[in-house]
Amino acid sequence: MTVKLIMTWDILPGREQDYFEFVVREYIPAMQQLGLEPSDAWFTMYGNQPQIMSTAQMSTLEAMDNVLKSADWDSLTRRLMDYVDNFEYKVVESRPGFQI
Repeated sequence: MTVKLIMTWDILPGREQDYFEFVVREYIPAMQQLGLEPSDAWFTMYGNQPQIMSTAQMSTLEAMDNVLKSADWDSLTRRLMDYVDNFEYKVVESRPGFQI
């Protein structure tokens, strides 16, 4: 069963440029090295929702659990916290289309 990691966060005010550089140069490549397959990213333009929603997939729940329990994942999310606030994530069974 393919599973999807759904993550949400808000970019810290004044850190937008640094955030985008970090995501492109470090965050996405590091996720891929962990075996996560980035699949979607959305930016909220209007409304009271998290500013960013991003997803990544893995082939099994066991593989996803191993990644989320790893020191590398912990280190990566701690680095992300330099640029974001209100970080949350959940793992769901992957379905086609938009999932929240």
